[in-house]
Amino acid sequence: MGSGKLYYSISEVCEMTGLKPHVLRYWESAFPMLNPSKNQSGNRVYRTEDINLVKAISKLLYEERYTIDGARQKLQETMDPADQMELELEGSAVSVQVVREVEKEIADIVRILERDPMAVDERQGAG
Repeated sequence: MGSGKLYYSISEVCEMTGLKPHVLRYWESAFPMLNPSKNQSGNRVYRTEDINLVKAISKLLYEERYTIDGARQKLQETMDPADQMELELEGSAVSVQVVREVEKEIADIVRILERDPMAVDERQGAG
């Protein structure tokens, strides 16, 4: 998808993902968040975000063996505003788990830094 195109036809998406057009059309009804626009001719046009969503659905169904309902629920959880970053990172090289671990470590460091430095010194001096 490095071509810089803004929109892709259903046949281009099928070529990229190995899926059949009828599968993509069915997924539109099964996954409300997958809603490609239509051009003036009425043909579906997919943006990069749509293609990433198609790939995420495909992964959930075919690799992780979710049911349609389970995959839809999982995607709705990831589309929760609190987890928006998770969806954006799904296609990137950094796993969501690594990001969560780093977030936790940063939060721990911030908590340590927010402590009263005198309280830390007093405890150390009392020992």
